[in-house]
Amino acid sequence: MADDVIQDARPPKRHLLRKVVWLFAAGVGAMVLMNLLYPDLDLSSEDRIAVIRVEGVIMDSQTTVSELKRFSENPSVKAIVLRIDTPGGGVVPSQEIYDAVKRVRNKSNKAVIASMGSVAASGGYYIAAATDRIVANPGTLTGSIGVIMETANVEGLLQKIGVEGVVIKSGKFKDVGSPLRKMSVEERGLLQGVMDDVHRQFIEAVAEGRSLELRTAQALADGRIFTGRQAKDVKLVDELGDLDDAIQLAADVVGIQGEPKVVEPRRRFSLREMLDSKLSIMFPKLDMQPGVSLKYLMAF
Repeated sequence: MADDVIQDARPPKRHLLRKVVWLFAAGVGAMVLMNLLYPDLDLSSEDRIAVIRVEGVIMDSQTTVSELKRFSENPSVKAIVLRIDTPGGGVVPSQEIYDAVKRVRNKSNKAVIASMGSVAASGGYYIAAATDRIVANPGTLTGSIGVIMETANVEGLLQKIGVEGVVIKSGKFKDVGSPLRKMSVEERGLLQGVMDDVHRQFIEAVAEGRSLELRTAQALADGRIFTGRQAKDVKLVDELGDLDDAIQLAADVVGIQGEPKVVEPRRRFSLREMLDSKLSIMFPKLDMQPGVSLKYLMAF
């Protein structure tokens, strides 16, 4: 009987210790899981400025659009600064980021400030045009408002090495832009019409975003580049300054007193994305897609 009492008295301590260990492990596991699923979750109520970086050649919009959406839905984030350091890239991903910025401003009613780095040209400027204010460094390379389409004609080379290109198509324009033959006058006119329409979309976006007359924006949209200081003179840029100046401007716009707290999205390290971005900058011609490819890209 006494042994039973002793045995009954000991287990509660072990049981309590085991429960504490399990609760601690569960807490750590929950924190890790929440960090993975909601990397930007912050339970603090302090007003913050979010910084989203658009860097390298713009080949995809998914990451930037997702970050804009997450921060736009976060009540503690009062404004967003887009740090743009890109020569541009694909037409469609540039337009998708542009549209996402406008949604943040119009639907979420949050200020978005553009901060230009070394280069914010072509597609990079297209995105900046959607923001409330643009801040550039005096030496930033920006502008390059235009569209470029590149292809190659390797017909002569194939003839030299005894190779003949064969194409079977369902319509006379199906292989327009083919590198296997010389482009016809009619095909060139067709592609020029497509390019002119996409260029017109760019001009309209700049005119709307910068509150310029359409003819004024059109005069600046011949593909030329500007320094940040030159861009300010022609009203493509609002202020000269660095990233810290843009963050402070964002804080002033939304009424945050003192030094603003800054938050950035946590991104998982990806060696492939890093290499793709670096190679696209070093060798932009490698980014060419087969066939016709329109780009808001500053030509090197």
